[in-house]
Amino acid sequence: MKKLLKILGIFLGIVLILLALSPLFFKGTIEKLVKKTIAANLDAEVSWSDFDLSLFKSFPDAALVITDFSVINRTPFAGDTLASGKSLKVDMGIMQLLKTSDEPIKVDALLFNEAFVNIKLDSLGRANYDIAIKQDAPLVDDTEGNAGFTFDLKKYEIKNSRIAYSDLSTETFLQLKNVNHEGTGDFSLAQSQLDTKTEAITSFRLGDIEYLSDNTVSLDAVIEMDLDNQKYTFLENEARVNELPLTFNGFVKVNETNNEIDLSFTTPSSDFKNFLAVIPKVYVKELDDVKTTGDFTVNGVLKGIIDEERIPTMDIAIKSSNASFKYPDLPKAVQNISMDVQLKNETGLAKDTYLNINGLTFKIDNEIFNANGSIRNFTENALVNLALKGTLNLANIEQVLPLELEQELSGVFKADVTTNFDMASVENEQYQNIKTSGTASVTNFNYTDAALKNELKVANANISFDPGNIRLNDLNATSGQTDIKASGNIQNLIPFLLSKQDLKGLFNVTSNTFNINDFMTSETASEEGSTRNRAATSEAKAVKIPDFLDATLDFSADKVIYDNITLNNAKGTMSIQNETASLRNVTSTIFGGTIALAGDLSTKETSTFDMNLDLSKIDIAETFAKSEMLKYLVPIANSLKGSFNTKINLKGNLNNDLTPQLTSLAGNALAEVITAEVDPTKAPLLSKLGEQVQFLNIDKLSLRDVDTKLTFDNGNIVVAPFDFDIKGIKVTASGSHGLDKSINYNLNMDVPAKYLGGQVSGLLAKLSASDAETMKVALPIGLTGTLTSPQISVDTKAAVTTLTQKLIERQKEELTTKGTDILQDILGGGGTKPTDTTQTQTNPTTNQQNTTQVVKDILGGLFGKTKKKTDSTKGGN
Repeated sequence: MKKLLKILGIFLGIVLILLALSPLFFKGTIEKLVKKTIAANLDAEVSWSDFDLSLFKSFPDAALVITDFSVINRTPFAGDTLASGKSLKVDMGIMQLLKTSDEPIKVDALLFNEAFVNIKLDSLGRANYDIAIKQDAPLVDDTEGNAGFTFDLKKYEIKNSRIAYSDLSTETFLQLKNVNHEGTGDFSLAQSQLDTKTEAITSFRLGDIEYLSDNTVSLDAVIEMDLDNQKYTFLENEARVNELPLTFNGFVKVNETNNEIDLSFTTPSSDFKNFLAVIPKVYVKELDDVKTTGDFTVNGVLKGIIDEERIPTMDIAIKSSNASFKYPDLPKAVQNISMDVQLKNETGLAKDTYLNINGLTFKIDNEIFNANGSIRNFTENALVNLALKGTLNLANIEQVLPLELEQELSGVFKADVTTNFDMASVENEQYQNIKTSGTASVTNFNYTDAALKNELKVANANISFDPGNIRLNDLNATSGQTDIKASGNIQNLIPFLLSKQDLKGLFNVTSNTFNINDFMTSETASEEGSTRNRAATSEAKAVKIPDFLDATLDFSADKVIYDNITLNNAKGTMSIQNETASLRNVTSTIFGGTIALAGDLSTKETSTFDMNLDLSKIDIAETFAKSEMLKYLVPIANSLKGSFNTKINLKGNLNNDLTPQLTSLAGNALAEVITAEVDPTKAPLLSKLGEQVQFLNIDKLSLRDVDTKLTFDNGNIVVAPFDFDIKGIKVTASGSHGLDKSINYNLNMDVPAKYLGGQVSGLLAKLSASDAETMKVALPIGLTGTLTSPQISVDTKAAVTTLTQKLIERQKEELTTKGTDILQDILGGGGTKPTDTTQTQTNPTTNQQNTTQVVKDILGGLFGKTKKKTDSTKGGN
C-alpha cells in the first residue's frame, strides 16, 4: 500500500510539474496565433506589454492573460485609441491547447479589467470601430477566414472600466464611468438565458441639451437570447436611475440592415419619493424618513426601427398631482406640486420629436412658481415656446432640500416672462426673431466664488423684455469697497443663456468707489471652512477679463483704487471683447494733476497691455512714491519735489494682479519737469556727486522747464541727451539704467574754468583778468555702479585738455590779429614798447622760440612739469 501511495505521489508530482511547465511550451504558440489572427482580421495597431499563459489561475481551464493592451486606429482616425486596458483574461479548456494550428480555439470566459473603450463616429458617419479587414471575395463557408478563436462564452465580466461614445453627425455623446458589468449564460446554445448585472455612472448629451450628468444607473436583468434570430427579450429586470426604479418589458432585435425595438417601462410604484429619487445622491440625502403626499409616475413606450433615417416612436409621460414632500430635519415643505411633461414622437423621424410641458407648479410658503411650454422640431431647428411666472426665494431651496451646494443661496427671484424663438435665430444672432416680453428681477442676491475675493451682493437687478429689445433697467451691486450701478440694453440674453454665446450689450456704469483690489483672488485658500473654500486654488490666480463678454461700457467713478493708487473723477469708454478691454477717452485726476489714457489690455493666455498715457501737472513726490513703474522709469525722481508733464507710449506683459512686468516693457516717453526742488539726501547718487563736485552746490539745486525723452526695452531705460542748468552751469545728461538698478550715465558740464582751481590756475594766468573770469570748459563726469552704490568719475584731465586747446586757439587768434609783439605782451616777455627802430626788428628765430615756449608753458600746466625760466629768457633781445 505504501508503495502504491508512493507511486501515486510521484505521478501527481510529475503531472503538476508538467502543468507548471506546459505554458512554456504553449505560450509562444498561442501568442503567435493571436498575432496571426489580429493581422489577418484587424486594420489597427494592436500591442501589449506581457502575454502570459497559466494552468492554475482558472483551473481546470487554462488562463491567457494579456497585460497593458491597446488598440490604436489607423486612417481616418489615425492615432486615436479605440480600446485599452490594464488586463484581458481569456479562459479556455486545457485541451484547446492541444489542437492543431488550423483548428479554432474555443473561448469559455472573458474578463476585462480597467478597460477603456472609445467609440467615435465622425461627421461623415465613419466609425472608428470599423477596423475589420475587408475580404476581396465572399467566404466559402462560415469557418473560412475565422480560424483562430471562436467564442462559446459561459461568462464575461467588465470591471472598473470606462466607455465613451460620440457621434458628431447627430451630436450624441454618452459616457459611462466606473462600469462594472457581468453576464452569465451559454453563448454556444442557439437559445439560452443570460443573467446580467450592470452598474455605471452615466452622462448623456444630445446637441446642447444634457439629459444625464454623472447619474448613477444600474440594471439587473435576465435576458432571453435567441442567437439564430439575434433577438433579446427582457424577462425579469429592474433598472435604477439614481434611486428611481424602473421595470422593462419587451425586446431588442438586431436585423441585417437595422435594429428593431419594442420596449415599455414604468415605475413599479406611484409614491412621490420616486421624483426625489431622480435627484443625484450627491445632492440629496437618504429618502427613508421623508414625508410625502401625492403621486409621481413615469411611463414610456419605445417601438420601431432604428437605422440611419428612423428612430423608434415614443411616448414618455411624467406626471404628478397635488403632491408635497418634507424632510424631517428641514423647516419647510414644498407643496401643491403638479407636473405634466410628455416626450413624444409619432412618426419615427427624429425631427418630429417634441416635448410638451403642460404644467409645472410648486409652492414654498406662500410663493407659487409655475412654468409651461413646448419644444418642437428637435433635430433641425428647434422651436421653443416657454412661459415662466412666479416668485422663488432662493434661500428656501436649502430649507426644503438637503442639498450640498457649492455656495449658500439667497435672494428673491421674480419672473413673468413669455418667449418664442427658433434656435437658428439664436445661433445666427437674428435677434429680431426672438419674441420675448415681460419682466424679471432679483433682489438681495449674494454670490461667492473662488474667483472673487469678496462676496458679490446684488441689492436689485431689474430686466424688462420687449420684442427685439431687452433692457437692464437698473442694477445695484457691491463687492468689498466697490459699489456699482448699471443700466443699458442687452442684445442677446436668450442666446447667452441657451447657446453659450457672448453676452452683448451697451451699458452705463457708475460708481462712487471702484476698488480693483476687490476683484483680485486671494493667494491661498482657507485651510478650514466649506468645501467650496477648500476647492480654491492654493496659488494666486490671474485676474481675467470674462471671455463671455462682448459689451461696451460708458463709465464714470468718483474714485477708482488700483493697488495703492487712487484715481478721482474717472470716466471714459471701455469695450470688452475676446478677453480684451479697449479703453478710449479715459480721463481722471491723479497725483495732484490729470491723466488721459487710451489703449488695450488683454488677459488671454499671456496678459498684455498697450497704452498711451498723457499726464499733466503731476506731483512728482506722490507719483514716484506710489507708482512702481514710474519709479523704475525715472528712479532719481524720488528726490524731487515739484510737478511735471509726461506722455508715455508703453506696452508689455502683465502680472497676475494686472501690474506691469517691468522686464517686458517697451515704448518711449516724453517728460517735462515744470518745476522741482532737489533733496539730495534722498538719492545717494546726488549726494555722492555733490561730494566730488563741490562747486555744484546740489543742496540748492532746483529745476525748471527740463525736457527729456526716454525709450525702454528689455528692462533697460535709455535717456536721450537733455540740458538743464545748475546755478549758471549748463549740464547735458544722457545714458541708461536697468531694472537691476545699474546705471551708466554721462554728464557734460559747461563749467567756469576758475572752478577747476589749482589744476588750471597756471593756464588762466596767461589770460586777461576778464577772460580768466568768463572762460568756460567742458567737464565730463561718468556715473556708473548702481543707484544705491554709485561710482563717480570726474574727468578733470579731459577738462584741462579742452582748456589747453582753447588757450592755443586763443593764442593763434591773437597772433593772427595782433602779431608777435602782442603775443610777447601777453606772455609778459617785454616791457615798454621800444622807440628805436632797430628794437622793432625781431629775429625770426627768436619769434619761433618764443612761440614754442608758450606751447611748452601750456603743456607744462597740463602735466604739472613747467620748467623754471632761465636768465637768458628774461632779458629779451
